[in-house]
Amino acid sequence: MNTTTSLIILALIISITLIILNNQLTMTKPNNDKLSPYECGFDPLKTMRLPFSIRFSLVAILFLLFDLEIALLLPLPWAIQLMTPMHTLMWTITILLLLTFGFIYEWTQGGLEWAE
Repeated sequence: MNTTTSLIILALIISITLIILNNQLTMTKPNNDKLSPYECGFDPLKTMRLPFSIRFSLVAILFLLFDLEIALLLPLPWAIQLMTPMHTLMWTITILLLLTFGFIYEWTQGGLEWAE
């Protein structure tokens, strides 16, 4: 038996043992509250939601936008070693300028202010 097969068998034995122990040792006392779709205690027939702030989604979209643009810079150390490093440097500076101008624009427009 090779190492991979023995590790797979060992992982299966440990997993099955833990599943059996969990089923045998846990105490389950179902009641109406635990069997309801919402365990938090409110009546699911009423609308208990607070009004959703659109500011939260705007800040989340801005975070994703800046995060994705930063992800474009991750291959930079490998791209510097290409045949045309000045071309790579030009695109890097372009991305950084777009990020900077976008950040300044959002700051001046008040897009980063959470409360007004």
